[in-house]
Amino acid sequence: MTPEVSVVIPVYNEGEGIIACLERILREVTLPAEVLVVHDTMDDSTIPFAAKVAATDDRVRTVHNTYGRGPANAIRFGIHAARGKVAVVTMADGSDDPRQIDELARLVDRGVVVAAASRYMPGGQQVGGPRFKGMLSRWAGRSLRILARVGTRDATNSFKAYSTEFARNVGIESRTGFSIGLELTAKAHRLRLPVAEIPTIWLDRTLGESRFDLAGFLPAYLRWYRFAFGPRLTMEQLKNRRPPEAIVRQPGSKENLKEKVGK
Repeated sequence: MTPEVSVVIPVYNEGEGIIACLERILREVTLPAEVLVVHDTMDDSTIPFAAKVAATDDRVRTVHNTYGRGPANAIRFGIHAARGKVAVVTMADGSDDPRQIDELARLVDRGVVVAAASRYMPGGQQVGGPRFKGMLSRWAGRSLRILARVGTRDATNSFKAYSTEFARNVGIESRTGFSIGLELTAKAHRLRLPVAEIPTIWLDRTLGESRFDLAGFLPAYLRWYRFAFGPRLTMEQLKNRRPPEAIVRQPGSKENLKEKVGK
């Protein structure tokens, strides 16, 4: 059965911790779904533990990212590999609420191209995490909503659902950090396509260490922040301005799409 939702989880040496993450997702997601555990290398410590879960639930697949290392490439590869009409990106560290995956996916099914889980709208909250990073994120989200009217108060949050058709049409240019969420939100806004949000409570990870490099990732965020303030674009104009490597291959393409399935 073709899944309606593809849950994309970028991982890096999560080890046994991935089991609890996957169990929560499999328990809470009620829509027909696949869960893609996207890893950069074949010796990633996540793989054997994800394979144990996959052995008992065929919704789980381990997918080898061949686009290059890092979270942006893993997310990009996962969205490209998705078989569902909706791709939901979530983290392996337990910071996102898996109960909201269905709700985000249903918003896309109703016609929005980006559905954001928002920490900064009424009912949302951020619990823990670096204070300076949170302050920058909140300021960026608030200014983008008020000044650029992008449709969400939390454009920088990675926990989002996307129309896979939209993502493939506009292309994904991000190669650094977690800026894909901001990139696709900004592109949807420039195209005047619908963006929606629901409140979420984000919890700082309790296992492992964060690999978020604020100084290293900031230039990519600033690029897409500025991009959001530009005039309306047509799809043709957007496609003409993107680099060739941003073009998305369709699922099943022999080019740039090699999957490793763990059972």
